[in-house]
Amino acid sequence: MSEGRARLPSSAHTSHPWRIHEIAADFRLEDVWALPVRGEQGDFAALVQGIAAGDPAQGSSALARALWAIRWKLGELLGWDEAASGLGQRVPTLRRRLPADLLRAPGPGFDALPFTSLYLTEDEFAAEIANRTVHGVMHLGWVADGTGCYRGQMAVLVKPNGLLGSAYMAAIRPFRYLIVYPETMRKIEREWRTRVEEPW
Repeated sequence: MSEGRARLPSSAHTSHPWRIHEIAADFRLEDVWALPVRGEQGDFAALVQGIAAGDPAQGSSALARALWAIRWKLGELLGWDEAASGLGQRVPTLRRRLPADLLRAPGPGFDALPFTSLYLTEDEFAAEIANRTVHGVMHLGWVADGTGCYRGQMAVLVKPNGLLGSAYMAAIRPFRYLIVYPETMRKIEREWRTRVEEPW
């Protein structure tokens, strides 16, 4: 049986005592999603590694691939992704806010996406990204489901860069919800099944 690919209420993230709350309190919670992933308590690191190694621009949907190609081309033409707009330049990295224990647990690097890992614990992972439009955080959680298993959950936190960032986030929201996230969820589910080999 496949886990749902549902958008969750904000409380699914805000009501849990995640460490990210103390680190990114000035970021806006954009949305929360149930990942199509279930497993045992010790499986969380495999989920994180799989997402860090993935490339959503190489998914099976031609439309999703086209959207990613357009985004990267626009970023190149408009200078959205230049180093001067990124972490340590336009905005300081959130690693400066991490307590000592999280600094010692940075998590994996990303193979394709321009995220920088912040920390990895037994049930929580965070990575950040910054460009000319936004400073964002991808947060993954491993939540007990009451049956002895755990499920994956993803939250997106953002700090838009002025009017440009707010307009950009509003413009891409329909594409994220209708095309990008559904394809990303399908890809995560396919890869999880091959990693964990569990007969969902």
